[in-house]
Amino acid sequence: MSALPDPGATRAVLIGTSRYDHLEPLPAVSNNLTALAAALAEPSSWGLPPEHCVTLSNPTTAEMTMAAVRAAAEQARDTVLVYFAGHGLVDPEHDLYLAMPQSRQQQVETGLPYRWLRQALLTGRAERCVVILDCCYSGRALGSMGGPADLADQASVEGTFLLAAAAETRPALAPPGEPFTAFTGELLDTLQMGIPHGPELLEFGALYRHMRISLAANGRPAPQARDRNTGAQLALGRNPAYLPATGSAPPADKNHASERSWPSPSGIRTVKGFFKALSDVRVTSGLTHQMVSQRSGGRVSAGTVSRLLNRETLPKTWQTTAAYLSACGVPDTQVAAWQAVWMRLLTETTIEAADRPIVPRPSQKHTTLLERLAGRVSRRNDRS
Repeated sequence: MSALPDPGATRAVLIGTSRYDHLEPLPAVSNNLTALAAALAEPSSWGLPPEHCVTLSNPTTAEMTMAAVRAAAEQARDTVLVYFAGHGLVDPEHDLYLAMPQSRQQQVETGLPYRWLRQALLTGRAERCVVILDCCYSGRALGSMGGPADLADQASVEGTFLLAAAAETRPALAPPGEPFTAFTGELLDTLQMGIPHGPELLEFGALYRHMRISLAANGRPAPQARDRNTGAQLALGRNPAYLPATGSAPPADKNHASERSWPSPSGIRTVKGFFKALSDVRVTSGLTHQMVSQRSGGRVSAGTVSRLLNRETLPKTWQTTAAYLSACGVPDTQVAAWQAVWMRLLTETTIEAADRPIVPRPSQKHTTLLERLAGRVSRRNDRS
C-alpha cells in the first residue's frame, strides 16, 4: 500500500557539488539542491520542516557530509532520504565514491566512498531509506555523466529504494544552459506536473517507470532503480494529474467513499505527521472547507476545519476531529483507527510534558531587585 511518510519522523540530506578544483564544474547542481529542498517542503509532497531537511552545497570534507548523514539516519524513525548530485567516480576496484570539490580521478581518499553512506543508513533507526544519485561515474566533461552498468547494484541498501541516473556514457545528462541536470529536472517536472493516468500518490516505483520512459523518449539516458522490501510503495508526493475513475465529484455515500485510497493513520508517529495526514484526508476527499462543513450537518464550520488543520498541538477532545473525518467520507472503521492514534499521541505528549523539568521563574520582587543590582554594578563600572 502506497503511503507518504510522517514529516515529523522523517529526515532528508541533500548533497551537491557544483564546483571542482580538478574536475569539470556542474553549475546546474546548485539549482537542483534549492528546487528539491523546496519540493520536499511542499504540503503536496513530504511537508518537511526546514530543520528536517539539511542541504550541503559543495561540502569541503567527507567528515562534514557523513556527520549530517549519520545524524539524519539516527533521528529519523520513519524515512531518511539521501540525495547526491555531482561527479561520481570509480576507484581501481570499481567501487563508487562521490566527488567533493577537491576530488581527483582514481584517488578515493579525495572523495566520499559510497560504502560509508551505505553503512550509515544500514545502522540508522529509520524504517525506510531512499537514495537518489544524480551523478557521473567516469568524471567526463560537462554534459557527459556516465559509468559502469552495475553501479545501482553497488549502491543498493536493504530496505531502500535506490533511484540512480543512467549508467551509459551518454551526452546531455547535464545539458549546458539548462537550469537543472536532466535527471533531477525530470524528477522535479514529474512532481509538479504529475503522471497522467497514474496513481493517486507518486510512489517511487511509478516515478521510476515514468522517468525511464520520458527520459528515453527525449534521447536521454534512462535511470536505474533497485527496490528492497516495500521501498517502491513509498510516495514522494501526491499526483497532480490524478483523476479518480468516478470523475472529479466527491463520493456521495460511504460505500463509494470506502473505495478511495485514504491516508492511513497506521504510519503516523508524531503530532506533525497526524496533522499532515489529516490535511491529506481533505485533499483525497476532493472537498473544500465549506463542503466539509456542509456535509458535517453543521457540526463543524469551515473556519473550524481550517483551524483544525493548522493546529500544532493535539485537540484535547475527539469530537471535532471525528466529525471532520466522517464529513470527508472516511469509513467508520478507519475513523476508529484515527482515534486510537490520537489517543496514543495525546498520552505520549502528556508524558513528555510531565517529564520536562520545571524551571522556576523569579518573582516580580526578585526580578526588580536583580535589575537594581545590575544597574548599580553598571554605574560603578562606568565611573571606574
